[in-house]
Amino acid sequence: MGAGSSSLALESEGGSSPLRPNLDDVPESSVASILMHLDPPEICKLAKVNKTFHGASLADFVWETKLPSNYKYLVEKILGQSPESLSKKEIYTRLCQPNCFEDGTKQVWLDKSSGKICVAVSYKALRITGIDDRRYWNHISSEESRFNTIAYLQQIWWLEVVGELEFEFPAGTYSLFFKLQLGKTSKKFGRRACNVDQVHGWGVKPVRFHLSTSNGQQASSECYLHQQGKWGHYRVGDFVADNKNTPMKLKFSMMQIDCTHTKGGVCLDSVFICPSEFREKLKQF
Repeated sequence: MGAGSSSLALESEGGSSPLRPNLDDVPESSVASILMHLDPPEICKLAKVNKTFHGASLADFVWETKLPSNYKYLVEKILGQSPESLSKKEIYTRLCQPNCFEDGTKQVWLDKSSGKICVAVSYKALRITGIDDRRYWNHISSEESRFNTIAYLQQIWWLEVVGELEFEFPAGTYSLFFKLQLGKTSKKFGRRACNVDQVHGWGVKPVRFHLSTSNGQQASSECYLHQQGKWGHYRVGDFVADNKNTPMKLKFSMMQIDCTHTKGGVCLDSVFICPSEFREKLKQF
């Protein structure tokens, strides 16, 4: 025991104390192998423990497991860079920010916790009946929009809104929503107020929504617009993306074409596409 055991002790003025293993003694590669099984927020928290954990949290193989299967497509199309020029953590971090494309009329971002894709399409990218005629529509700056501008319909007889999106979605089930509000929002003395004086016609006949995909999927829904003063996400339907590395073309619409009455007082912000399990998160979008 003598000489052998002496190597396992630290000498001090008061005697000796046994060496105790601590987190600094754990190999960085071992820490990284553990981190790859955690969610991104947990990885970022543990990266603050010490230098070893910080170094492990930067490993490419840790973050590659968090990135969507189409991340190379996103880096090239959205970030305009080569995937090989960025670390996997940097790719994840940048894709978690709202990234605009197609002249700023569309946005894509990753959910920070899950790494799943969400897409938003501004009303400016949609074909809308009478959108350039001030008798019908006003374009209003708004802090409540991801795109900082919304369209406000004063009054119209025939309303048709049509949009398209071609995008490479990772495999999964997605839902598509129109973000609408009855009433025009303003701020008075720093408080939010909503004028609903021009809201009319939405309870006479339902609004019809439709979604179709380039691989033959179809979905339809209809409902009366009734939620005044609050933004609502009106679900059009779901679609399934199952072909990796293959762009899918979506076509979606919103119609109220009953010309027996006028309708007005509605704000149109955008269209949202997100994983179907994210429906409870819609308020944050």
